Amino acid sequence: MSGAPPALEVRGITKRFPGVLANDNINLTLRKGQVLGLLGENGAGKSTLMNMIYGLYKPDEGEILVNGAPVEIAGPKDAIGLGIGMVHQHFQLVDVLTVTENVMLGNEAVSGPFLRRDKARREIQALSGEYGLDVDPDALISDLPVGVQQRVEIIKALYRHADILILDEPTAVLTPQETRGLFKIMRALLDKGVSIIFISHKLKEVLEICDDVVVLRRGAVAGQADPRESTEQSLASLMVGRDVILEIDKSAAKPGDEILNVVNLSVRDDRGLPAVEGVSLGLQRGEILGIAGVQGNGQTELVEALTGMRAIDGGRFFIKGSEVTGASPRSVTEMGVGHVPEDRQRDGLVASFTVMHNLVLCSYYREAFSRAIVVDDRAIADNARQLVEQYDVRPPIINNIAGGLSGGNQQKVIVAREFSRDVDLLIASQPTRGLDVGSIEFIHRQILRMRDAGAGILLVSSELDEVLSLADRVAVMFEGEIIDIFDIDDADRDTVGLRMAGVRDETQMVGAS
Repeated sequence: MSGAPPALEVRGITKRFPGVLANDNINLTLRKGQVLGLLGENGAGKSTLMNMIYGLYKPDEGEILVNGAPVEIAGPKDAIGLGIGMVHQHFQLVDVLTVTENVMLGNEAVSGPFLRRDKARREIQALSGEYGLDVDPDALISDLPVGVQQRVEIIKALYRHADILILDEPTAVLTPQETRGLFKIMRALLDKGVSIIFISHKLKEVLEICDDVVVLRRGAVAGQADPRESTEQSLASLMVGRDVILEIDKSAAKPGDEILNVVNLSVRDDRGLPAVEGVSLGLQRGEILGIAGVQGNGQTELVEALTGMRAIDGGRFFIKGSEVTGASPRSVTEMGVGHVPEDRQRDGLVASFTVMHNLVLCSYYREAFSRAIVVDDRAIADNARQLVEQYDVRPPIINNIAGGLSGGNQQKVIVAREFSRDVDLLIASQPTRGLDVGSIEFIHRQILRMRDAGAGILLVSSELDEVLSLADRVAVMFEGEIIDIFDIDDADRDTVGLRMAGVRDETQMVGAS
């Protein structure tokens, strides 16, 4: 295969948007049967580059070659015809349709005027078996966990005969177990001759799965690295252009008065089924309580209940000694609560609003940003310019529409808004999801700053390493219940991991190990 042309080659690609040079003379090569890692900070140009390869944007300069031949990619249909498939960070699936119907969309098998679901179903079963994807063709997308939904996206690409696969932040919403499953699938794809571009902020995973790494910084190639000769620290420094502190250095907590008290709380999910069952916990000022658990065990519903976004089925909770059970989101916010939601696009932003107006969604009516009934756009703009610089939102244009930002930069807008307010209690769900290492380092420092200033922090994260690094106590959630709470000194990774899997006692632990 050494004499074969590259599966994909990008030469001198440049892309400009008004006021922004998104990609600047980029060159990269993806060899056949290779995993090429693509790293870069939020706003470094990774998604723009991939969107040009997939036909969503057209380059201003440069060329793209597939199997050694220059190609014109005017849209995704052209890319698919060239064997290029893309699994987006935010899945492109229709929840109310089955797996088979989603896979067929846009590439329907027909016999005369009739859809051939049976033919597509058989092909999905064959692909699922061949690559170890383990997907039920008849399942509704809405009933599938996020890791299986991602497999459906991969099947969609393979169904269209993709031999070049772009995976954009594929592990951002996966549990460690699901990530291991994805890597097994990727290795099976490589064995069949598929070439993969792997975009991620998780350096440990890049070192494990990639054959080569290209790093972008501010729209240009900052360097190339061999994973066998690299470390997380060296990749982080190449991404950010400076040394990055990957280990969190924190002082011991100094807990104060109780800020949050949850008593026997029960909550139902969107289907009306029990999601949180009899949860009780307390949180004090000046401490971080981390909620660890595999996604889908009630963490989402717990946070939504505590922030007024979901009705409560039973139980009560108190903030600063006052009962707020069933209060509205505005009332909870007025109690001095900050909230970084799990789903940034659905619950954290108004996508059609500008960055500057998203930065005051919780406070636009306050005196600092309004005069009587008139909003003070000058004050809002001044606030936005300060926060955009402080939190490194890219591009730093406060009049940009928030929905047009990359996922990581959307997250920065939300974090900047919530962290800059004077809060007594911060409820942060997946606060660093989709962020680069430099931004994660900054966010972690801000969380510790708030803790040390006397705020109580409820941290919900699917990243066990993040919970263990930041938390002063760790509560493990499984099937809607808190099944154990550890002081951080007693929370070793293996024990917490077993609790996350539902192993509740030492006897079970021996069997599980």
